[in-house]
Amino acid sequence: MEAVAGDDTSGVGNKTGDAVDLAGFGGEVETHDGKKVTLKQLVEESEAGVVLFTYPKASTPGCTTQACLFRDGYTSLTTTGLSIYGLSSDSPKANTTFATKQKLSYTLLCDPSSTLIKAIGMQKTPKGTKRGVFVIGKDGKVLAAEAGGPQATVDIVKGVVDGMAGGKGAAGVDAAEGKKEAEVAGEVADTAATLDKTDE
Repeated sequence: MEAVAGDDTSGVGNKTGDAVDLAGFGGEVETHDGKKVTLKQLVEESEAGVVLFTYPKASTPGCTTQACLFRDGYTSLTTTGLSIYGLSSDSPKANTTFATKQKLSYTLLCDPSSTLIKAIGMQKTPKGTKRGVFVIGKDGKVLAAEAGGPQATVDIVKGVVDGMAGGKGAAGVDAAEGKKEAEVAGEVADTAATLDKTDE
C-alpha cells in the first residue's frame, strides 16, 4: 500500500513493510520545548529513521512506565541510528513537566489535534490515543506499527534494532517482530487493557 501525501486519514492502517509518502504526512506537531516540526523533517534529520511511541496521557502511571523504559533503554535502542520521540495529544506544558520530572533523554511531541497520531493509526475511536509504537525508516518504509503495553512497545523496537544490526533487512525485521509478538501477545493484551484504563 502506497500512502497518499496529506495530513488527513491517508496514513491510517499503515502496516509493517508499507511505504509512506512523508510529504505532508501527519501535518505539523510541536516539540515539548516549542519547535514546530513534521515527521518528514524528523526522518530527514535522523541517521536511520524515527521511532514514535504513543501514550494516552503524560504523567499517568502506565505512560510514566513506558516513558522510563524508553529512557532507560535509550542507548541500546539508538545504536543503529534510530531517533526516538514520545508522541501524545498533551500540551507542550504538560509534556515539558513530564520530560523534566522523569529526566527523559529524548524529545516529546505534542499533537493536540491528533493529526499525526491519526495518520499513524494510533487514534482511539471516538477520541484518545492508543499506546503503541510506529517505526519508520529513512526510506519511508514502515518498520513497525503496533499497539501494545509499555514493555511490549520497547520490545517491538528492540526487534527492529536487532534486525537492522543483523543486516536482515525488512524480512528479518518482520520475522523478529512476529516472534516477539507471539511471545508477548498475552502480556500485551492484559497489560495494555489494565494500564490504559488507569491512564484515562
